[in-house]
Amino acid sequence: MKQRILITSIVILALLLQSFSSKDTYTLKVKIYDLQNSKGNVVVMIYNKDGSIPDKTFTHYYKKKIVNINQNEAYVEFENMPAGKYAVNIFHDENKNGKLDKGWVMPKEGFGLSNFIKVNLFNKPNFKRASFLLDKDMLVKIKTIYM
Repeated sequence: MKQRILITSIVILALLLQSFSSKDTYTLKVKIYDLQNSKGNVVVMIYNKDGSIPDKTFTHYYKKKIVNINQNEAYVEFENMPAGKYAVNIFHDENKNGKLDKGWVMPKEGFGLSNFIKVNLFNKPNFKRASFLLDKDMLVKIKTIYM
């Protein structure tokens, strides 16, 4: 009888501790909207370090996925993300060559960043302004910008 009470107490204690423990990782869902067409795909990069944006060579990312476009929108999930500060950077790779094609100065293909709906000389992207705190499962919406 005492052994049964002890086992029951241990099980109850374990369940209580589990209910009070915080979640270690989260899911970051990213929805990309305002794509001008459904050609090609969208390259989605997650950044987690100050100074990593702007990333003109798209090489300083933490995680990257390439996703299909459906009716001028794209959607992707990054699972098991540790809590922390992140920023999202995307580009519409219409010709699937793996890079953001540019004209003389401006991009020919669409791009976007978390917390930005437009980019210009007075609104230049950087990690501090594009970042957000991931401390729960969340959805981030990215507007595609064409120049």
